[in-house]
Amino acid sequence: MAAAAEQIKSRTTGARADAEADEDVFMEEELPYSAIDQLQNKGINAADLKKLKDAGYHTSQSVAYSMKKDLLNIKGLSDQKVDKIMEAARKSSQSGFITCTQLVERMKSRFRLSSGASKLDQMLGGGFESCSVTELAGEFRCGKTQLCHSLAVMAQLPPNMGGANGKVVYIDTENSFRPERIQQIAEGRGVSAEAAMENIIVARCHTSEELGQLLVEAASLMISDDDRFALIIVDSIMGRFRVDYAGRGELSERQQKLGVVLNKLKKMSEETTLAQT
Repeated sequence: MAAAAEQIKSRTTGARADAEADEDVFMEEELPYSAIDQLQNKGINAADLKKLKDAGYHTSQSVAYSMKKDLLNIKGLSDQKVDKIMEAARKSSQSGFITCTQLVERMKSRFRLSSGASKLDQMLGGGFESCSVTELAGEFRCGKTQLCHSLAVMAQLPPNMGGANGKVVYIDTENSFRPERIQQIAEGRGVSAEAAMENIIVARCHTSEELGQLLVEAASLMISDDDRFALIIVDSIMGRFRVDYAGRGELSERQQKLGVVLNKLKKMSEETTLAQT
């Protein structure tokens, strides 16, 4: 992404020096998460860490924020091992009580992502907030997917232009993602269309179960990639659940499964200071 980011900055009009300064801030910023491999320094063996990563746990925070029963479902982890892993993860992630002053310091890493529309940003208090999940709701063809495409480009811009200098994960459940639209939006913003598309990681999702697996893969990608990710887009999250769980008889199960996915998205956003739509 380094070369792609340079292309974006080179073709962006305005204060280039400010953009470079903003990028330096992000590069020097302490990571908001602890990679799960660091638990090896606390006595957790590599084989158990591999089992955790295969199950979708890639940070100490992801373990600390999980229920014990979920970790026990991982093949090869005993009750005693899980207790040891959870204790190490809590210490590594510094979970627990903190002072209000410490909380304010942590919140400095959060950002707001511009939608590209000043009036909408104003309604949202400055844009889409990181460390949170934002739902876009509206009638068919009212512009939800168009806004998702815009955000996928805006997230890559420097902070002084409303962006976050980051890559984007885009999960398409309704076959509505259009690369040509990304090109148009990027060119309209005065940046390299080729670079913008290179920084968007796209996956087509066909079932609600596959959505869960794609989120596991996305978590792995964001931790292992050398570049920073700023945004995850799921368009749309209800599309697959509507098809996979039809009728009132499956409504309860659908809501439970949907709740699990939303909870996973929320935890990912808090672990990595992502914005999510």
